[in-house]
Amino acid sequence: MSDSAKKNAETKKPVESTAGKPDKRHTRAGVYTALAALTLIAMGAIYVLNQRGPARISGTVQTTGVAAIGGPFNLVDHKGEIFTEKKLLGTHTLIYFGYTFCPEICQTALSDMATSIDLLGSASKLVRPLFITIDPARDTVAHLSEYVTYFHPRLVGLTGTPEQVTAAAKAYKVYAAKVVEEGVDADDDDYLVDHTSIMYLMGPDGKFRLHFSHGTDAETMAQRMREIL
Repeated sequence: MSDSAKKNAETKKPVESTAGKPDKRHTRAGVYTALAALTLIAMGAIYVLNQRGPARISGTVQTTGVAAIGGPFNLVDHKGEIFTEKKLLGTHTLIYFGYTFCPEICQTALSDMATSIDLLGSASKLVRPLFITIDPARDTVAHLSEYVTYFHPRLVGLTGTPEQVTAAAKAYKVYAAKVVEEGVDADDDDYLVDHTSIMYLMGPDGKFRLHFSHGTDAETMAQRMREIL
């Protein structure tokens, strides 16, 4: 595990909002796990359909075989620079969608991501860690620039307009929905976001290679990635 990831795990310091309010949210592991399961089922269905061979559409033959994960997006990284899907080319990229105000799930996932990459040893330079927020209203460039340092020195954080973030999430089949708990004003920034908790490994050609469901340990992730690298 990287020094930054260890520091975050040891202190367990809650991430504060830009307004200075402490994060008072509770863990929703059961909800996230269920969402991850549903997404995996959908991805499995896509894979099975794709493995059935060529599909005839309007008299033509369409060759399939790869899960429809990934696609064009236009976001901004934690340094304020434009980041599109073209920057994924040339290296493997491990991608996770989440948000900085996430009570626990995202922090655990990003810590595992950082550890798995470090476990690759000299091959770690072949994999770039990428964190894409699904909560652009609160996850500004400035907020992400501090957040990513808690996990890995090479972790890149991406944000954008709500429309841009929604488009990116759609491309990766990621579910995300704002949840306002009872008794909380709908306009307050104290809300949760239910979302898919899955990591995607994309190849140097920008195409989907494999995914890791929530709870996959860092050692297993590193082993699977090493087989592909």
